[in-house]
Amino acid sequence: MSVAYWCILAGALLPYPFTLLAKSGPGFSNRTPREYLESVTGWRKRADWVQRNSFEAFPVFAAAVIVAQQRAAPQHWVDGLAIGWIAARLCYGACYIADAPTLRSLAWTVALGCVIALFGLAA
Repeated sequence: MSVAYWCILAGALLPYPFTLLAKSGPGFSNRTPREYLESVTGWRKRADWVQRNSFEAFPVFAAAVIVAQQRAAPQHWVDGLAIGWIAARLCYGACYIADAPTLRSLAWTVALGCVIALFGLAA
């Protein structure tokens, strides 16, 4: 299996560490997790927003990798862009939690650029 396909798995799992961070506070109840997440503030709230955005960003990334692989794009480029997406999304999450909006937006843009480039390779 290619590195890029492993990155799809990594991307699918990426929201969960942020979910754990968001739910790590006192008073968390697995009986009402969404209610708890609506009540948190500060970095835990931002961690929740990261996990939500990670779920939103994943489908287009997975599609881009699969399309690039199916179209036999150069494997080293597909692998590199997939790794780049994972790295940019990790940076995005760290910047979001740290409340660094400009860097967060830059990381988001880099990740989007990786997705666009993957589709471009498939063209």
